Amino acid sequence: MADLNVGIAFTAGLVSFISPCCLPLYPAYLSYITGVSVNQIKTDTSRSMRVKTMSHTFFFILGFSSVFFALAYGTNVFTDVFRDYQDTIRKISAIFIVLMGLFLMGVFQPQLLMKERKLNMKWKPGGYLGSFIFGIGFSAGWSPCVGPILGSILLLSASNPGTWAGLTTAYSLGFAVPFFVLAFFLGTARWILKYSNALMKIGGALMIVMGLLLFTDKMTQITIWLQSVTPKWLFDIM
Repeated sequence: MADLNVGIAFTAGLVSFISPCCLPLYPAYLSYITGVSVNQIKTDTSRSMRVKTMSHTFFFILGFSSVFFALAYGTNVFTDVFRDYQDTIRKISAIFIVLMGLFLMGVFQPQLLMKERKLNMKWKPGGYLGSFIFGIGFSAGWSPCVGPILGSILLLSASNPGTWAGLTTAYSLGFAVPFFVLAFFLGTARWILKYSNALMKIGGALMIVMGLLLFTDKMTQITIWLQSVTPKWLFDIM
C-alpha cells in the first residue's frame, strides 16, 4: 500500500502545480524569484539565463518543501500521540478527503475555502535566500486549489503513521518536477492551461475514490489488485 500512496502523493503534486490557482501565475513566480522581467525570461534562451532560472527555482522549491515537511511532521506527531484511536483517525481523514474531492469538483464551494490566504511578501531579500523565503511564503497559506490537495496528502499520512516523510517527498517532487521542466524551457505553459480545470476535476474524483477506499479500509486490496495486473517484466525492471 505504501507504493500506491507514494504514487498518489506524486500525482497530487503534479495536479497542484497545474491547478488554475498556480499554473497561470508561474511566469510571475519565476520573474519574482529571479528578478528578471517575464518578457526577458521568454526571449532570453542563453545558458546563463537557464542557469539563473534553474538555480533560483531550486531554492524556491526548498522553501516550499520545508513548510510541507513541517506540516507533515506535525501531523505524524499528532497521530503518534493518538495511536490508540488510529481507526477513528483513518475514518475521519477519509471523510475529509472525500469532502475536499467534492470541493475540487465544484460540487460545493464554501466561501471560507474559496478565499486565498498567503503570507504578505512585500519585502524579499535578494539572491537565493530571497527565493527560499519566497518559497516559504508561497506554501505557508491556503489556496482553493493547492490547499485541499495538500490537506488530503497530510490526512493520508495521518491514516498511515510513519509514512509522512515518503508521502511529503513524493508530493514535493510532483510539484517540483514540472516547475523545473518549465524553468528549463522558459515557457509560459499556456498550452496546459486549457486542460487545467478538467484535470482538477479528475483529481477531485480520484480523491473521492481514495477517500472511500480509505474509509472502508480497502486500500490494501487495491494494491494487491494492481500487483496482480502489473506485468512481471515491469517488476523485474524495478
